[in-house]
Order: sequence, then structure tokens, then C-alpha cells
Amino acid sequence: MKENNLTIYNSLSRKKEKFEPLNPPFTGMYVCGPTVYGDAHLGHARPAVTFDLVFRYLKFLGYKVRYVRNITDVGHLENDADAGEDKIAKRARLEQIEPMEVVQYYTDRYHGDMDLLNVMKPSIEPRASGHIIEQIEMVKKILSQGFAYESEGSVYFDVTKYNNEHHYGILSGRKLEDMIATTRELEGQEEKKNPADFALWKKAQPEHIMRWPSPWSEGFPGWHLECSVMGTKYLGEHFDIHGGGMDLLFPHHESEIAQSVAANGRHPVKYWVHNNMITLNGQKMGKSLGNAISLQDFFAGNHRLLEKPYSPMNIRFFILQAHYRSTLDFSNEALQGSEKGFRRLMSAYSLLEKIKPAGNSTFDVNAFRSRCLEAMDDDFNSPVLIATLFDGIKHINGLKEGKESLTQNDLESFRTTYREFIFDVLGLLPEEDDSKGELVSSLMQTILSVRQKVRAEKNFALSDMIRDELARINIKIKDTKEGAEWEIGE
Repeated sequence: MKENNLTIYNSLSRKKEKFEPLNPPFTGMYVCGPTVYGDAHLGHARPAVTFDLVFRYLKFLGYKVRYVRNITDVGHLENDADAGEDKIAKRARLEQIEPMEVVQYYTDRYHGDMDLLNVMKPSIEPRASGHIIEQIEMVKKILSQGFAYESEGSVYFDVTKYNNEHHYGILSGRKLEDMIATTRELEGQEEKKNPADFALWKKAQPEHIMRWPSPWSEGFPGWHLECSVMGTKYLGEHFDIHGGGMDLLFPHHESEIAQSVAANGRHPVKYWVHNNMITLNGQKMGKSLGNAISLQDFFAGNHRLLEKPYSPMNIRFFILQAHYRSTLDFSNEALQGSEKGFRRLMSAYSLLEKIKPAGNSTFDVNAFRSRCLEAMDDDFNSPVLIATLFDGIKHINGLKEGKESLTQNDLESFRTTYREFIFDVLGLLPEEDDSKGELVSSLMQTILSVRQKVRAEKNFALSDMIRDELARINIKIKDTKEGAEWEIGE
């Protein structure tokens, strides 16, 4: 295992901490996955790519990672309240199909989008509906500890009683009295002792499709309960990392902590990690706000806000160019800038693979690699890593032009550094791997062969005309001692 200098910003302590797993080299990580009632949008892509980066880097350091990412397929009510209609059941009723048809359809589409973004599959991907028995058992434990109460067939967590013995608000920094003062009165609140109490189990109304038998009623589990149960089942009562979007910090993750402490008597997680939001004109992008652009729309360019299609790797690179804890504002200009940057990085790597070794080295490859590691060790700082890789391009150009040189060993180390950090850590893929890219490459090789023959015949006017016509469509040709090279201009 590589030397561990990794620090992680812990939302619980509100500071960076050295990463020291509970049971090295094993590392447990739980991330709140999607609610599958519609197509994935850019807001779903950010946590997926963020925690894929974390997953990849921990594996790169030599840790054995069990990555659990759940699928929410029950209990997620409208506006995340304790009353209303389950989002999946609502879609099923509107389309007149079974709720699990909705779940399967959108889960398959989500997986397809994640594959295109080169997001690695988690070690385990449990569904909330597959753990109803375990959720009922946790409700029983919380009741037996006196931190919950039954009311008209539903079971609610008693936040006030819990706060008397522990701290409800330890993650978000909120005070219970302030929460109570600012809680809106919603339909269904009359069953609760306190507006801040949240549902562990909800009695299903007659029209509610998704329901299961329990000691209290036919009903369904509360939204917060599923993650506490599945995290405990697959990672234990206390595990290393719990991740999700910043919007889940309160009330979802706050309530998870309270449930786990009430049921198991201990805090469930060592490091809480939250990615920030993607915004559109400064406003959070999401389905509930009606401003979400699906990933499929991005890939096809089928949306009024999009000037053109954007490839999956363009989207991934765009996300990685910002630190996961910073906001990321969508614009066509930003995406097109990312597209140019991505192409430049991939072109530089392709060029590096063609460089030949020399008898001496003119720069320190080990120092360059250390800078890449330092960037990722600093709370997975992907933008600094990308900037470092871009800084290295001047060395690649210097090697190409003969102004710099590397020995065989140093050259291979330099290539390995780029290969590992671009592909293994950042998870980027060269877009030339697709069929269209291969076709363009083949056509260009044919054109360059014809041009080389024309030059050999000293027909320089025709040779220059071919070069100028290609330049007109943004394809640059450069003649070298070893032949002609081409690239798509920025």
C-alpha cells in the first residue's frame, strides 16, 4: 500500500482530517444514491463523479474499498415531507404501470448514463424496498430505547427526547429550538408531538400503492431510515465514509445520525463528506425546481439551454475541474472551455506516448509525480491535479521539440504518471476510442499519405492547398522530420 498522506474535509468536525480508516486496509464507504423516478440530470452526475473519484483514489492508494451506493425506490415523499405521495408511486399512477416498472426503467437508464460517464460500479447497490424487514427491526430498536413513539399507525422519531440526551444538529450545527421555530405546518403534522419529529414508519393511506405489513400498520418506511439500515447492514455500526450532496446534510444525514445513535448507541460514521451543488444562473439545479437538464439531453444537445451536444467525457471533465466542495455553475461557455481543455490534455498524452528517450534527463519527473499526489492528498483536489497535468504539457512540448530530454526510465515514469492520473484516478477516457473517432483518424492518415506522396513529387502548391483546406475546418497539420502530424485546433 502506498504511503498515506490523504486528508479529508469532515463535515462533522468542519475541518480537514488525516484519513485513518478504522480497519486498514479495508475501507467502507456509503453514498446516498438516486431516487429513481425520472432521468438522471447534471445534479445526479456530480455526486456520482465525485465519489467515483474518491473510490478510485482510495483504490489507487491500495485500500480495499467496499463502496455501497443505494437506490431509493420507496418512501421518498413529495417535497421530502412526512405527508404526501411517494414520488415513484405517483409516476406509476400517472403512467398506469407498476411502481417497480418505474424503478427498473429509470434504474437501467441511470446505469447507462453512469457507464457513459465512466463511473465505476459500486461494490454493493442495495434497494430500499429489499430491506423492509431490517427497517422494521431498527424501528423496533429505536422504540425500545424510548426515542420514538407510535401515533395512529405511524411511528415518529422523538427529536426532543433525543436532543435531551444527545445533540440533534451535531452535523448541521443547528439548534433544535431554532428548527422548531422555523418549521412549517404541513398536512399530517397533527400526528406528531413536535413539528421537528420525523417519520420512521408511515401508515399508508388507502390510495397508496407501495405498502408492507408491520406491527403498527400496513405502510412504508420513512426516507431517512433506509440509509441507516443499509449502511449498518453492509458496513457495520461504525464505518469510515458517508457521502452525498450538500442538500442531504440536513435533514437526511442529521436524522441518520440520530437514528443510528438511538438504535445502536454510537455515532455511525467517522468522516462525513458532501459535494456542493451544480447551479444554473446561481440557482440549484434539480427536478423539483424544474430547471434540470437530463444527461441524455446534454449528450444529444436536445434542450433549449444547450448550444450543442456535450460528450460524456466533456461532462465528467467539467465536473472534475471544480473542487467537489465548491459550487459549479452551468453555462455553455464553461462546458465549451472544458471541451477544449479535455482535448488539449488528451492530445498531450497521445504526443507523450510517441516521444523517444534520450541519454539524460533535464527535469525532475519524481517531483512532478509528487505534485500530482499532493493535489489528490489534499482532500481529493482534482482541479489542482488537472492544473498540474496542464503544467506538465510544457515539458511534453519541450520533449517533442528537442528542448528537453528524459532517459528511458524517467520517460516511462512520466508516461505512467499521466496514464495513472488521467485514466485510473480522474477516470477519463479518450474519445477517439469511439467508432467515429477511429473513422476520422483513418481518413486523416489517408489524407496525410496522399499529401506525403504529393510532396515527394515536389508538387508543393497542392501540398499547401491540402494543408490550408484542412486548417479552414480547424485541423492543423505540422510537418516534422519523421512525417506530418495533425490535431484538431482549439
